[in-house]
Amino acid sequence: MHWNWQQDDWPSFSWDALRLQKAETTYLEGAGIAIGVSKHLGEDDRIALNVELMSHEAMDTSAIEGEVLDRDSVQSSIRRHLGLASDQRRAKPAEAGIAEMMVDLYQRVGEPLRESTLHQWHRLVANGRTDLADIGKFRTGGDPMQIVSGPLHRPRVHFEAPPAAQVRREMDRLLAWMRQSQPDGPSPLPALTRAGLAHIWFESIHPYEDGNGRFGRAISEKLLAQSLPTPAVTGMASTLLAHRKAYYAALERAHGTLEVTDWLLWFAAKAIEAQRRTLRRVEFVLAKARTMDILRGQLNVRQERALLRLFAAGPDGFVGGLSAANYMSITSAPPATTTRDLAALVSIGALLRTGEHKATRYRLNIAIDPLAPVDLADLG
Repeated sequence: MHWNWQQDDWPSFSWDALRLQKAETTYLEGAGIAIGVSKHLGEDDRIALNVELMSHEAMDTSAIEGEVLDRDSVQSSIRRHLGLASDQRRAKPAEAGIAEMMVDLYQRVGEPLRESTLHQWHRLVANGRTDLADIGKFRTGGDPMQIVSGPLHRPRVHFEAPPAAQVRREMDRLLAWMRQSQPDGPSPLPALTRAGLAHIWFESIHPYEDGNGRFGRAISEKLLAQSLPTPAVTGMASTLLAHRKAYYAALERAHGTLEVTDWLLWFAAKAIEAQRRTLRRVEFVLAKARTMDILRGQLNVRQERALLRLFAAGPDGFVGGLSAANYMSITSAPPATTTRDLAALVSIGALLRTGEHKATRYRLNIAIDPLAPVDLADLG
């Protein structure tokens, strides 16, 4: 099989721009809505939301690679790197590294991507690793860089990257193309097209010994933000994690061709879904501010702690809803107090109750529309 980088026209990707027009327009319209809604956030809520979005990206981009991180440690690290008050909890190297990388990504989102930045990201993500030969530099090994699955005696090769000797030349071409294709460059490209091309191009080179998936997704996030009038978080990693199997399948298909319309349409659909997921979080933060303002003076310390914990769980809330046992765990309240507190929260309209007896559950009394998948047929 010939991989895309082995084909004569590499890296001259081709695509049907007309089929992507609706997706590009939809994305820019969504960005305008998200930016407009975000302007209603107070300063404290805006900072808290940015920390939450960065921590979700850090955790979810790692989870795609099978690495599970501690949410509180990641958030604490992000706050510390932003110069904000944090609980100073000790983070593991992987958590501290990806947190610092996310802060660097969003603080310098408007700057052109440089080789030195990628090497710094690699040092952060590989923090504490002893199994890698090349840290903070492009891979140099002589063995083929392959993505494989299946048993050792009969592995399936999903992709093989260019030899290490070609990596620097390939990366020089990619980084030059990113500068030329930026919105104020000599050959500007639309947001989704540029980010989607950069992602498959970078993943096809696979320039590092490890961490390529995280960097490819970070590059997509950076390029999407650069295409907006006001840089904003799209939140690609969370959506790609939700579609991880399909994501890997789409990448595998795209690795075998230079005609990438299907890949770009798939990427565009997930970017728009990610954008809507992030907008949903913004609306949820606004709803939280309104709710806590309305309830000011009506809550005791236990009730306020429980509500804040529910809000911290995000728009989807506790899996299965809040139970009396959950409430006791959060507040350390005894059973009788828990019953009174929850009944009061329902009576003042803070919570909705469903079920009876042991099946009784409570949810925030906030109307947030469910997140609907984006249908490819509606875009192309």
